[in-house]
Amino acid sequence: MTTPTPNPAKIRIEAVSYSYGAKQALRDVTLAIPAHAVTVLFGPAGCGKTTLLRLINRLNDLVDGTRLTGRITLDDQDIYGSGVAVSQLRRRVGMVFALPLPLPGAIRENVTYGLKLAGVRDRVRLEEALVRSLTQAALWDEVKDRLDSPALALSGGQQQRLCIARSLALEPEVLLLDAPTSGLDPISTDKVEESLRALKQSYTIVMVPHSIQQAARIADHAAFLLDGSLIEFRSGAELFTNPRDARTQDYITGRFG
Repeated sequence: MTTPTPNPAKIRIEAVSYSYGAKQALRDVTLAIPAHAVTVLFGPAGCGKTTLLRLINRLNDLVDGTRLTGRITLDDQDIYGSGVAVSQLRRRVGMVFALPLPLPGAIRENVTYGLKLAGVRDRVRLEEALVRSLTQAALWDEVKDRLDSPALALSGGQQQRLCIARSLALEPEVLLLDAPTSGLDPISTDKVEESLRALKQSYTIVMVPHSIQQAARIADHAAFLLDGSLIEFRSGAELFTNPRDARTQDYITGRFG
């Protein structure tokens, strides 16, 4: 089930099924995720949304007893194909988790860590990446005078935006976010959402929101999943105001979930 979009597809999920042992997590899911937009994956707990997110940058590779069928492509290249370097894929496809996980050390070191690990030593390039990524994550103005202070001294909302900046420093093409504001206060949540609206101009964003309300606020496109199946995939404006499937209607109006 795919919906035509004005932007070309950056990621294609093609008849993907996935199981953890005897548990079927995804069932024949097909959708095209457009470039330069925010696509949300939402549904009740256990619907498969986080599993799908993790498959897009192969985070489940080391999980034993799993089975994947179908294809996932990035710019029409099968990301599970032979010859694909997982480290390079994860540089192109960054991920931010629900709980902020800043590294021990200073704010500056957190942001430039990935670049240094990739062999970047040029101070000018590192400084440019520091300023750019913190600005994109809407954090620069709050930390520019304390870049050498401990990252763990930041508030929860600031730590989450720091983790977003750390991903952006590597200039990924895709940013995956798994409920990145689930533990944040409303003000911090609003700042993260504002930064995402700006970031979609340069990146493709796929997000599991922490609530239906957030999904409706942030989604350019929305995919509703239930019991591992894709029920409906449309523009956010259409899906949240005029869902075609009764199960989608029931979920977004709170009748179950």
